[in-house]
Amino acid sequence: MRDAIEYWSVIAVRGIARRLPEPVINAWGAAIGMLFYIADWQHRRVALANLEQCFPNKTAAERRAIARATFKHFGRVLLKLLTFSTLTPEQMMAAAEYEGDERVRLAYAKGKGILFFTGHFGFWELHALAHAVKLRPIGVLARALDNARLNQLLESVRSKTGNHVIYRQGAVRRVMKTLAAGEGVAMLIDQHMHSPDAIWVNFFRRPAATTSTLAALALRTGAAVIPVFAHPLPGGRYKFVYESPVEPPLSQGPEAIREFTQRCT
Repeated sequence: MRDAIEYWSVIAVRGIARRLPEPVINAWGAAIGMLFYIADWQHRRVALANLEQCFPNKTAAERRAIARATFKHFGRVLLKLLTFSTLTPEQMMAAAEYEGDERVRLAYAKGKGILFFTGHFGFWELHALAHAVKLRPIGVLARALDNARLNQLLESVRSKTGNHVIYRQGAVRRVMKTLAAGEGVAMLIDQHMHSPDAIWVNFFRRPAATTSTLAALALRTGAAVIPVFAHPLPGGRYKFVYESPVEPPLSQGPEAIREFTQRCT
């Protein structure tokens, strides 16, 4: 019953949001984010604890303001993903500015594939959709949602412009196949990991465990590694940025993987 309620709630939200003007969508998304900030005390506590570690010189009130703004942003990300995915490719292009896409074309031309990476920063989900429209479809590395119907909906959204979703089970083989075909794969590297492939790096002056998969795949395949970011612009538009490729290490082994991961972080 809960899964059905969640699924139909998202369907209803998408149906309403796609008909609303940009300022209303932003306000509604912020309200959704604040609702989660108030109700989800566990993630609120984690956010505040992390902010205390990262910004010890800020006051508790300042850190709470940052946490509230972050939750509001994620609420907007949810609504923007649901509405952006309903646009036509022409409408997506009209809402987008691209910076550094020539770097991507040069990397594609080498024929070894590209590993795109980012964090939960800006509008990363929209970047994947817009990338396929401007350049070519990619594989998107993701974790399946517990709600099967909602996961199916999210997969249809992520694949709207031709991308394909790569889930963690059997992911390495599918990623290798995609890279061998000279195509791209996108992944997030900013979550604390507990899996066997986790590697420890310094992040905001303290150790943090993140995935070593990005570095290991880059060393194994020779694929270019390109950081990407998606920034909001006025009027409901976005700037999708491709930074310069991260230079690979000259040697192999665990320390090379850690060093490379540290530079990506």
